[in-house]
Amino acid sequence: MSSFVGVMPVLENSQTAGQLGMATQVTQAQVEGALLELTQNPLDKSLLAAAVRLSLDYFAQAHPGRSVEVRVPPFRAVQILGGAIHRRGTPPAVVEMDARTWILLFTKEITWQNGVESGSIIASGERSDLSELLNKMLDPEQS
Repeated sequence: MSSFVGVMPVLENSQTAGQLGMATQVTQAQVEGALLELTQNPLDKSLLAAAVRLSLDYFAQAHPGRSVEVRVPPFRAVQILGGAIHRRGTPPAVVEMDARTWILLFTKEITWQNGVESGSIIASGERSDLSELLNKMLDPEQS
């Protein structure tokens, strides 16, 4: 079992640690460690789940807010970006993809455009294009 499983508490209903007022912060080192473990054991679903959860929480930390919901079922959904606050029902902007697509996108192995064009990423609503935000993730100059 991964040392990263259980690092973040299980959060429900599209909440991040920051939205719950929790002190737990995901570090780039934790995310990189989870991604490395997944690379070494790509068929391990628990490692995939840990890598998705940590990377999504890290992404949400970097882009706080509640106007866009990023969904990677069945592992996690987070709300990001300031602006209109979503409380109930479908948010004004939604991005959804499977876990493997999220990992490939987060690690820059595929581009946002490729994911959308292939149908792997479903994005709707204002501000749902996350390409610029993702380009800055895991960049040594941004740490």
